[in-house]
Amino acid sequence: MMKLNSGRTLYYGKGDVLSYRTYAEPLVVKEIPESDYTGDNNIIFAHNIKFAVSGESLLPSFSEGDNSLVVATDSMKNFILRHTSDYTGSTTEGLLAHISSKFMERYPHIDAIEVSADRMPFTAVDVNGMPSDLVFRRSRNEHASASLKLVRGESGAAEVALHESKISHIQLIKVYGSSFYGFVRDEYTTLPDSYDRPLYIYLDIFWTYENAEDGIDAGNERYVPAEQIHDITHTLFHLTNSPSIQDLIYKVGGKILTRFPQLKEVRFESNNRTWETVVEPANSDAAGVYTEPRPPFGFQGFTMSKEDLA
Repeated sequence: MMKLNSGRTLYYGKGDVLSYRTYAEPLVVKEIPESDYTGDNNIIFAHNIKFAVSGESLLPSFSEGDNSLVVATDSMKNFILRHTSDYTGSTTEGLLAHISSKFMERYPHIDAIEVSADRMPFTAVDVNGMPSDLVFRRSRNEHASASLKLVRGESGAAEVALHESKISHIQLIKVYGSSFYGFVRDEYTTLPDSYDRPLYIYLDIFWTYENAEDGIDAGNERYVPAEQIHDITHTLFHLTNSPSIQDLIYKVGGKILTRFPQLKEVRFESNNRTWETVVEPANSDAAGVYTEPRPPFGFQGFTMSKEDLA
């Protein structure tokens, strides 16, 4: 939420700006033990962008109906699309910084910009056992996102004030090797102890860098791709016999911060969607039958920093 120096909230902008860029600069990253992901050819570099501006000079448009300094949101949309074409980098974070910096150069009365984008993933189809470099299909699975806030610095140039990268809509089911027992039992408790259960989670993971430029300039080899974050998550979920979702995300966060020391913080929002048992399996690899859980659903939120590694 953007505020003026007076403390008043003031912003306006454009949402759902769908941008389909082809042949952006390929992304190259270092391989890590938990993932074989080493980059993206970026043949399709597609985003859903939300863009909002703020500034002291915009107050008369609210208080007096004076639109003389209002950049129409349709113009914002055109600006975003045009400058997507001249972006020479390879990351969502870099694209957002590029567009926002150009906008603040063009409109010097704008004091701050908050911009975010969801990467719309397209995956190559297989043709004769090989991935096509011509035909792609839209994926509706987990996707990367990023958000930035830029403010006008003392020199007049745009500076990154806040940043966060994200992977969202992760949905994972572990068929056995999870438990939940030993919690508070009193007159309100009806949930039985579970010593081995299927665990189905929804998960969003957010991360910030010690140096924001590491998340914007992919050429410095310190960029952390969302694909490696989700591969670490998959690996830890597979390996960990967890007594709770809380324990699981703590272990995932510790591994992420260990693997990427350039990160400042990792944050989780998780949701428990564990299935209801209809037919109990005789053992861990026997047949069982489950159905969708009824609402309401449990959720967790947690933030970790490098202090937790100690």
